[in-house]
Amino acid sequence: MAPVLHTEVRGQGGPRLVLVHGFTQTGHCWSPIDEDLARDHEVVVVDAPGHGGSSQVRAGVAGAAQLLGRAGGRATYLGYSMGGRIALFLAVERPELVERLVLIGASPGIERADERAARRDADERLAARLETIGLAAFLDEWLSQPFFAGLDERAAHRRERLRNTVEGLAASLRLAGVGTQPSLWHRLPELSMPVLLVAGSRDQKFRSQAERAGDLIGERASVAIIEGAGHAAHLERPDAFVALVRDWLVRTPVRH
Repeated sequence: MAPVLHTEVRGQGGPRLVLVHGFTQTGHCWSPIDEDLARDHEVVVVDAPGHGGSSQVRAGVAGAAQLLGRAGGRATYLGYSMGGRIALFLAVERPELVERLVLIGASPGIERADERAARRDADERLAARLETIGLAAFLDEWLSQPFFAGLDERAAHRRERLRNTVEGLAASLRLAGVGTQPSLWHRLPELSMPVLLVAGSRDQKFRSQAERAGDLIGERASVAIIEGAGHAAHLERPDAFVALVRDWLVRTPVRH
């Protein structure tokens, strides 16, 4: 039997939104954003391969994108970091499923082969570290990175992240890390759906990548910077993020 991603549905009607979380998270880490959007949307919250209810699923980014498309169907996709890379891969490979695309702190990949190889080596070391020290200690180290300095205790969702497993997260690093996926930079002009690229003002790396990606996508792209936020901009300032996304959804009709 083919693997299936764990999903939960919020809301009873309205346009479908599919939410895909980042590394070490689960679908529940979209709270409180998912509850707000579910007031007038059908929100499908997905656990990515190796995470949460999908902890036994093993897939690289391409395979994860295929599973995501089966789980979400035709919809607007919102992806954060790792989840954004998966959603972007789906948009490139199966554009008929992606009505609109929202990417938060998500990279189209690493262009140079030597840099991809270096990142694969770094992710292998990170996976080995996780297997050595265990999940709780690894999460302490992971969340202590400057990337996440703006997350308070609630926004960090540490208790929810502890629902993951060492085996699932290590597999995710080895199979779906950014060093394992092909660069999608050269394919961004192919995107035919509206795209919203979001980054925090303090996340200079991904802010620069969002601006460059917007230039490559062209008139179908909108770039939005959330002031005072870092990498997890949607969790640091959820009210600002929801207001931004709601405004964009209203102004950006679904293509037919």
